[in-house]
Amino acid sequence: MTRLGLLHTVPALAEVFQDLGTELDPDLELVHVVDPALLARAADGITPELAARTAAHARHLAEQGADAVLVTCSSIGECADAAADRTDVPVLRVDRPMAEESVRIATAPGARGRISVLATVETTLGPTSRLIAAAAGAADVAVDAAVVPGAADARRRGEQATHDELVRSAVVAAAGTSDVVVLAQASMADAWRADPRGAGDTPVLSSPLSGLRAALEAGAGRDGRAIEDAGPVRRANRPD
Repeated sequence: MTRLGLLHTVPALAEVFQDLGTELDPDLELVHVVDPALLARAADGITPELAARTAAHARHLAEQGADAVLVTCSSIGECADAAADRTDVPVLRVDRPMAEESVRIATAPGARGRISVLATVETTLGPTSRLIAAAAGAADVAVDAAVVPGAADARRRGEQATHDELVRSAVVAAAGTSDVVVLAQASMADAWRADPRGAGDTPVLSSPLSGLRAALEAGAGRDGRAIEDAGPVRRANRPD
C-alpha cells in the first residue's frame, strides 16, 4: 500500500490533487496538509524560518506513514529540496518533472531553445526559472518569465472565469515565440486544460499530474512495490 503526503499552500489544491490521485490510482492513499501561511511568507524570499516550517510539515507527513512527500507550491519548491535532507522519506517539488520536460523539448533537434514561464504571482518566477536553469545545465536555453497581469487579483475576488481567460490569453501569446510554455503554478493547470486552444503545436506544461506521478513512483519504489499497490484515501490538515 502506497501512501503519499501532500503539502499545499493553496487550500483548493487539496481537492485538485485528490481527484488526480483517484484518476492515477483509485486505491492510492493521500494525506493532505494545508498551510497558506507558507505562501505569504514566501513573499520575503526563502528564509530559514520558511525552510524550517516546510521541513516540519514534511517530517509530520512522514510520521503519518507517508512513503513520499510532494510539495505542491512552486514558490516554496526550494524549501522542498532542503527538506529532503531532513526527512526520512523522499520529499519532491511538484514542478521538477515539468521543468525537466521543458528542457527536453527546448533542446530537441530543430527547437529554438526558448522556454516561456508564466505565473500569476511574482514569488513563483524565481524558483521556477532557477529550477529550469539547473535542469538545462550547460545547454543553450533562454527562459522568458512573466506574471499574467490581473490573474491573481481575479482569483482572489472569486472570478475564476476571468482568471482562466487571462491565463489562456497569456499562453497563446507566449506560444508564438517559444518551444514550450510552462505554467509555473499548479493552480493554473485547470485554466488551460479546460480550453486548450490557440497554442498550435507548442506544448503547454503544467505540474500537478507529472509531479504526482513522480511522487507515486518515489513512494512505491522505497519498498520495491508496484505503482498499482495502494490503499484507501485519508485527509488531514495540520495548521501549526
